[in-house]
Amino acid sequence: MKSAPVIVLNNDEKATLEAWARGRSTAVRLSERARIVLAAAKGQLNGDIAIALNIPTTKVSRWRRRFAERRLDGIRKDLPRGGRPPSAELTRRIIETTTQCTPPERTHWGSRGLAKHLNTSPSTVQRVWRAAGLKPHLVRTFKVSNDPHFVEKLIDVVGLYLNPPEHALVFSADEKSQIQALDRTQKSLPIYKGRCGTMTHDYIRNGTTTLFAALNVLDGKVIGRCMQQHRHQEFIRFLNTVERAVPAGKLVHAIADNYATHKHPKIREWLMRHPRWTFHFTPTSASWLNAVEGYFAKLTKRRLKRGVFRSIVELQAAIKRFLAETNADPRPFRWTKDPDKIIAAVKRGHQVLDSIH
Repeated sequence: MKSAPVIVLNNDEKATLEAWARGRSTAVRLSERARIVLAAAKGQLNGDIAIALNIPTTKVSRWRRRFAERRLDGIRKDLPRGGRPPSAELTRRIIETTTQCTPPERTHWGSRGLAKHLNTSPSTVQRVWRAAGLKPHLVRTFKVSNDPHFVEKLIDVVGLYLNPPEHALVFSADEKSQIQALDRTQKSLPIYKGRCGTMTHDYIRNGTTTLFAALNVLDGKVIGRCMQQHRHQEFIRFLNTVERAVPAGKLVHAIADNYATHKHPKIREWLMRHPRWTFHFTPTSASWLNAVEGYFAKLTKRRLKRGVFRSIVELQAAIKRFLAETNADPRPFRWTKDPDKIIAAVKRGHQVLDSIH
């Protein structure tokens, strides 16, 4: 019977292994291997280490032996796997099939389906995908603006962010519609060590509300108001709210997206009655240029996503508290993206789409 190698650590090795074992950014498998070696250095048997870490004894034996043979490199770097590497022809076929066609009646290839199609093994397909950086199971959404006046509108909006006019206020205005007051069917369980917080997958709908918001890009404060609908009538009422909050003698530049409500004839009539107001519209399919969208994302992440609301009143009260808290410690909006890089990226997007279609 082979005996387990005796592990003796020097000070540097011990310090490194302890850092790996407790490091939050350390890979899980490396942290586990470090704990194995540290336990072995204390003279523990492989079976006892396996029980303590809830892993197979063979795994403990393997990493104990590799550390004894190669020290830190033995557990930090995985040894190359056995087996013949795929041929250049098979590699080419796997990559071409993955990127240039889809399986019948499916949206994308899986490793088993492609392996069966090419008469090879799933592990070979996975190895080629890993080496080529291919992840067929993932998809990322995008939208390239087709606005013929994209450049002019981009420069107009970004110019307001970078160089706002004197004696004027710049507001980024929009509405977050259909915010649902969701209540869970059962109480959620709290987070504790080894388990994340839980909440039921099903819910009870208790109505919806719409938040109209205008972000003052100069000081970061937000004027917000919840309403039941998001028609032009509600938008006019919100504009009146902002109008009353702006000091006399100040011009108002409002950035908005191309939602039909913002261009309704009644809105144009309201603007004619309020000559100090000027609307600046973002390019179509580019509402991400509107700064208030970032505020909506923060509201969703911090207050709405996991919130439990038994009525619309509770939901609206939570939104109002969030508005008050953020306005108590506002931060001016800072635009950092170079407009030339945005224009170049949009041109590249159109070139790629044109080359495909």
